[in-house]
Parts: sequence; C-alpha cells; structure tokens
Amino acid sequence: MTLVVAVVGPTATGKSDLGIALALALGGEVVNTDAMQLYRGMDIGTAKVRQDERRGVPHHLLDVLDPHDDATVANYQGWGRAVLDDLAARGRTPVAVGGSGLYVRALLDRLDFPGTDSELRASLEARADAEGPRALYAELAAADPVAADRIGPHNARRIVRALEVIALTGRPYSSSLPEHVYEVPALQIGLDCDRVVLDQRVAGRVARMWSSGLIDEVDRLLEAGGLGRTAARAVGYAQVLGLHAGRISERQAYDETVVATRRLARRQMGWFGRDPRVHWLDAQDPDLVGHALDLVERARAGTLPDRGSEPTSRRLGS
Repeated sequence: MTLVVAVVGPTATGKSDLGIALALALGGEVVNTDAMQLYRGMDIGTAKVRQDERRGVPHHLLDVLDPHDDATVANYQGWGRAVLDDLAARGRTPVAVGGSGLYVRALLDRLDFPGTDSELRASLEARADAEGPRALYAELAAADPVAADRIGPHNARRIVRALEVIALTGRPYSSSLPEHVYEVPALQIGLDCDRVVLDQRVAGRVARMWSSGLIDEVDRLLEAGGLGRTAARAVGYAQVLGLHAGRISERQAYDETVVATRRLARRQMGWFGRDPRVHWLDAQDPDLVGHALDLVERARAGTLPDRGSEPTSRRLGS
C-alpha cells in the first residue's frame, strides 16, 4: 500500500497549510483526521480550509456528517480505510491532516473497538451533565489510572467511553488502547512550536473566528436543526452555546474559547508527544516543506529510523 503521510500536532501550528503543500509536491490528496471537521456547516470554529484555499487539492472526509449526528471513531476508521484504498488504487499519496489523536490512530494503527451499550452510555452522559465530568473522572482514575492520565479531567466524551468499556468488558480501558503498531505504511510528521508562540497563534485564531462570524455560524446551525452532543462540545461552539443560553457574556465566551483552545493544544501535544514514531519539525522553520519532503523521501527509501525525533517543546505536554 502507498505510504500515508500524516501531519499531526497541536492546533494552530499550520498543519493544514503543510498538508496542502505536501499533497501538491507528492501528487497527493488530503484525508481529514480532525473529528469536528467531519461536520457540515462547522467551518469557522474548526478552522476548516475553505474551498478556494485548497489550491486544487482534493480533500476527503470533510462535511460528511450533520451537526446533530454523533461521530464515532469506529465509523471513521471504516470511512478512512476506504479512502486510503481508493487513493492507492489511483496511485495518489494520502496526506492525513488533523489533530484528533484517536482518529489518527484509527486510520493508521491496529485498532479494534469494544462494543457499545446505548443505555449505559446515556446513563453515563446524563451523570456527566448533572455531576460534571470531574466526578466521573475520579471514578475512572480509581478504576484505570493509566487511562485517566491519558484522557485528562476535561474530556467528558472520552471519560464516558472509558467507563463504558470498563463496565462492558470488565477490563481496564487502557488495555484496549492501540499499541504503536502501524496497520498501513505510514510516516507521522509532527509540528512542534514554542509555547509562547503557540499561545499567540491560538489567540490570533480565536480573534479570526470571532471576526469571521462564529456566533452567526452557530445561529445558522441552531436554525438548521441544532448541534448534537458531540458537536455541541467542540471548542468555540460550546462557549457560544453558553452565550446563547445566557450563562456567560460574549466577552466571557471569547476568553473561555481562548483558554479552551490552549488546553486543547496541550492535550494534543501530550498525546502525540507520547508516540515515539512521530518525527518532529519546528512549525516556524522557514524551510518546513523542504524538511518534511526530506522525511518523506527517506521513509520511502527505507532510510528513516522507525523511532521518531523528540519534540523540542516538551513543556506543551505538561
């Protein structure tokens, strides 16, 4: 199978731009690995690359779900693997771009999914809403500290899923997490960034989201049928929904979006920083594309070590 080039790392590091540049240079097409960019109409808050900015590069797995639908990693894996098969058959290089760590793993790695129980999940989700995610996180930390450490106390959806799997299987959720073993030939290129610079980029992104009309976008989504549980928790959208509900002011919604985006960047860096296969590059490197293409050529030639490089900004994972 054709080598899959995956561009990973924290939000606001320029993954989309690098992905498009690599696709143009390699005769490739972009495969989205951002969970929230699966949703139609969620464009501004997810920093989705506009059609006129894609430079003619086809993009796959964008706008495939309605916002009131709930995305699952298992469904994504099936769609993603089908896209990889299609690109391989056409001799195109897949360039996977996005920062949703579990979606990247589902696309690239050996990853099987434990079953689900809709009633159990609904009960856990109701508890998360009523008691707050930290109450469920405390249960997860007691039952599976390894999984709790990986997930963190703020990701309610993953906390619920972990507790669901533990209840269904009787085994730690961490035992079902994938090992670092590729199912498809792959190269992961991580974009690293100094913490101060990244915080500045995050602030700039949120400012652009607001000036581009994020509040109006949420209004349109609500008028068109609303946002499901998954979409409503997306950074930016959750805060604007809080504004509409009268829980916070617009200034508070803006500030909370900045804080939540910074927190997301640190979680992403923690996730990808633990993967020893990622080859890290400086997002501010003036020859970023050239160095990324060098990694691709070495991977194709079999001269690139299986073990990646260490990210220089380990502070982001703290």
